[in-house]
Amino acid sequence: MGVDLGDLLQKKKIEIKDLSGKWVAVDAFNTLYQFLSIIRQKDGTPLMDSTGRVTSHLSGILYRTTNLIEAGVKIVFVFDGVPHPFKAGTLQERSETRAKAAAAWEEARAEGQDGFKYAQAASRLNAEMLDDAQRLISAMGLPFVEAPSEGEAQAAHMAAKGDVYIVGSQDYDALLFGAPRVVRNLAMTGKRKLPKKNVYVDVEPEIIDLEEELSRLGLTRKQLVEIGIMCGTDYNPGLTRVGPKTALKLIIENGDLESVLEKQGEPMENYAEIREFFLHPEVTDDYVIKMSRPNVKEIVSFLAEERDFDPERVEKTARRLEEVYKSGQSTLDRWF
Repeated sequence: MGVDLGDLLQKKKIEIKDLSGKWVAVDAFNTLYQFLSIIRQKDGTPLMDSTGRVTSHLSGILYRTTNLIEAGVKIVFVFDGVPHPFKAGTLQERSETRAKAAAAWEEARAEGQDGFKYAQAASRLNAEMLDDAQRLISAMGLPFVEAPSEGEAQAAHMAAKGDVYIVGSQDYDALLFGAPRVVRNLAMTGKRKLPKKNVYVDVEPEIIDLEEELSRLGLTRKQLVEIGIMCGTDYNPGLTRVGPKTALKLIIENGDLESVLEKQGEPMENYAEIREFFLHPEVTDDYVIKMSRPNVKEIVSFLAEERDFDPERVEKTARRLEEVYKSGQSTLDRWF
């Protein structure tokens, strides 16, 4: 889930067309979990093929990503690598949460109740699903990068270098890792039902600009990282009863995390190492960001023949991708 700084940061609404012609480094795990969460049947069951293999994430990659590509957005997916050792506790907690949600979902279904929210929370990614995702992404002619550690850190590095324009993620961690800009709700536009309420709200893409926010709040990036650490991250639980606004107040009053901890009298393990990880994460420059011609035959063969997708719809979508590629190549050819 990452650090929650949503109440602290201002976001600017944009339209997808505002990103036309720009590269977006998408946090793959974050995006795939969104697809698994929302692309489901009414009873909460994910889309599956005839053998029971989950295909919701593949549906999201093909159809939603194609819509973005058609709108001119250039997508590179960034996958997580080896998690930081400090993340072990968070990963274990997430696994337990998903197991409890799965049990609650089964109980709700057995009682004939609406268990959709439990089904969403029970979403899991396994190695086969990740392999399928990368296979489809490649067949679509889109690049992907495997990070040595955190995907958001790698995406932030690529954006800071100028190799991509922006990082696409629902979380705010990419900002702590130094991403100049983050776009949220990139592939999730439309209506969303608020939890526990029969109210639907519009979900639109929104951008957060790191330098603008640091200037507005009067912070350095190091101080923003320290605010995140005080609130709690994937690597630490945070301080007791301290949210983003309280953390901001403490940092402004005291200057740095060490001074805050001394004043609060509350110990915090490994905070210096966690701060260093955010400021100087493990990343790689071994990547190539380039779109290639979609392999229509491979897309149809994989999704329609192996994963039971509708062949006509798959081919139609793949042809749309191919047309975008041809159009781009035609434009490039005019320059030579």
